[in-house]
Amino acid sequence: MTRVPEVLFVCVHNAGRSQMAAALLQHHALGRVAVRSAGSEPADKVNPAAAQALAEWGLDIATEVPTKLSTDDVESSDVVITMGCGDTCPVFPGKRYEDWPLDDPAGQGVDAVRPIRDEIDRRIRGLLAELLDA
Repeated sequence: MTRVPEVLFVCVHNAGRSQMAAALLQHHALGRVAVRSAGSEPADKVNPAAAQALAEWGLDIATEVPTKLSTDDVESSDVVITMGCGDTCPVFPGKRYEDWPLDDPAGQGVDAVRPIRDEIDRRIRGLLAELLDA
């Protein structure tokens, strides 16, 4: 039995970028990858513009709850993708870390969030191809 890779997406508020990335990876991976997201300073709720941008593609993150990043989250992940969380993400030897410099959708309307969503989707497809070919 092949081990399922685990991916953690981290941004500051876990309300926009990391939530979109997690939803997109879950959608494209079809259960072949375990996916989580968290934030260094979680917001109270998901960014409505991020939820709207994904809803346009038939994905619903409106009811997701931003979560606080924990050491356990990082420790149990194979790949940690940061999106502007700075130095707040714990670093463990043997983990694969990537930083995706993406604009923050906080305070933006859906028109500004769509290009962020599209870039995340592009990166997700590349990541998924790497993970499944490994």
